[in-house]
Amino acid sequence: MSIEDGRIQKVLADAGIASRRAVERMIEEGRIRVNGLPASPGQRVGIKDRIEVDGRGIRLPRVAEATRVLLYKKQVGEMVTRDDPEGRKTVFRKLPALESGRWIAVGRLDLNTSGLLLLTNDGELARRLTHPSFELQREYAVRVLGEIDAAVIDRLKKGVRLEDGMAHFDEVVPGENEDGEGANQWYRVTIREGRNREVRRLFESQGLQVSRLIRVRYGPIELGRGVKSSGYRDLLPEEMKALRSSVGLEAPARRKPAAHAGAAKPIKRRSPAPRSGPGAGSRREGVSAGARRGRSKQPK
Repeated sequence: MSIEDGRIQKVLADAGIASRRAVERMIEEGRIRVNGLPASPGQRVGIKDRIEVDGRGIRLPRVAEATRVLLYKKQVGEMVTRDDPEGRKTVFRKLPALESGRWIAVGRLDLNTSGLLLLTNDGELARRLTHPSFELQREYAVRVLGEIDAAVIDRLKKGVRLEDGMAHFDEVVPGENEDGEGANQWYRVTIREGRNREVRRLFESQGLQVSRLIRVRYGPIELGRGVKSSGYRDLLPEEMKALRSSVGLEAPARRKPAAHAGAAKPIKRRSPAPRSGPGAGSRREGVSAGARRGRSKQPK
């Protein structure tokens, strides 16, 4: 697909620089210049224009790079940022190089949360995947310290007022009890928002402490098995189709994911033996199947 002249927000989003909304903010902040002058919203640009973002020249490719999405398994202690002033590890340090554009994280996971993180080179796809209007479910395995009764679960599902507005879980499904007495109870929760620390704050509103939090699903994509901590793999064509369809986009042309240094080995197509655990999920021919209502097995 060729890069065509167009509005600067769309051109930079298609090139994987940032989402359209993020580009608009960068323009307002004076961080983007075109041919030596500050950019303006809606300005038309093309491959002949000299574009700079934060003082760094941006080369628009004559042919747009194929859309890619990585499934990354974040571990506790990693930052979802490009540069950390404290020198902590970031999820971007081992990602494969792109011919053009850059990797964009689909939402964030805080320092103490692990599990599924999606990254893409498609700014528009990233925008849709995080936009509240699409209401994509996020599923988490949560280990909670404290007693939870039916009344607490009911409140968490009906809605709790937090400092930034009302919030609730779609589902709260009890899992295994680690000590047999209720002090460390696992739950599966689903939510359709991605506000800062929202899962933790919902439990804290009930006087409970989250001791472990793992994201196991984002929309139709499950963490599954086969990727080591701090490892990644390209989504399979079937997964890509399901993901794009979930936000109203057509599937891109099929492409064979390239192998990269540091990447996890591709998952074999035969189905693995079932197992329990927060990352365990069923797969049908490589397609993530979504949440299983009523699941209760959690990691020991």
